[in-house]
Order: sequence, then C-alpha cells, then structure tokens
Amino acid sequence: MKQRLKEIRKTLGLNQTDFAKHLGITQTAYSMIENGNRPLAEKYIKVICSVFHVNEFWLKTGTGEMFLSSPYEKEFTEIFSRLTPVTQQYLLLMARELLKTQQKLLYPEKKWK
Repeated sequence: MKQRLKEIRKTLGLNQTDFAKHLGITQTAYSMIENGNRPLAEKYIKVICSVFHVNEFWLKTGTGEMFLSSPYEKEFTEIFSRLTPVTQQYLLLMARELLKTQQKLLYPEKKWK
C-alpha cells in the first residue's frame, strides 16, 4: 500500500507535507507511513478516498482504477457551471482542439484530420 500512497501523491502533484496536511498529520508521520514504518490507519484511508476520490479497493489491493473519477473533474465541473453559455461554448471548442493536439502528439504515426 505504501507504493500506492506515493503514486497517488505524485499523480496529484503534492509533496509529503501538503498531502499530510489533508490527513491532519505531520510530514514526518506521513513519511513514516509512506516508507512502511507505520501502518496507515483506516480513518486515513477513508480521508484519502473521500478527499481525492481514490478508489478504496485500489488503495488496499492495487486492483482496479486509482481514481473513482478524475481528481480534476469536480473542480472543472464547478468552474464550467459558473461560466456564461457563450464562454462554456468557447471552452468546449478549446477542449476539442486540445484533445486533437494531444492525439497528434501521442500518436504521430496516425493520419489526423
């Protein structure tokens, strides 16, 4: 589980100090958990899964997807809902173009329109 904790933290772009703050513990205490010197208490598992939308089954077993949904999906949805319809339309256009660019970068061997 310690490796999965580190993977979650790194995926979210957090250092140990910031991640520990979300759990309400010190960086030192978190470091001991991540390094396997202390067990991760069930209450902290619940906090991690709730705050970061982590799949509890994945955290405990390594099976399935790391996140129940994208960790950014909730924030994006909240921002999107506060935009005017015209701005929402523009954002969708930009997202489509970004997706096309990503596909071209990830799969340069394919012919893209």
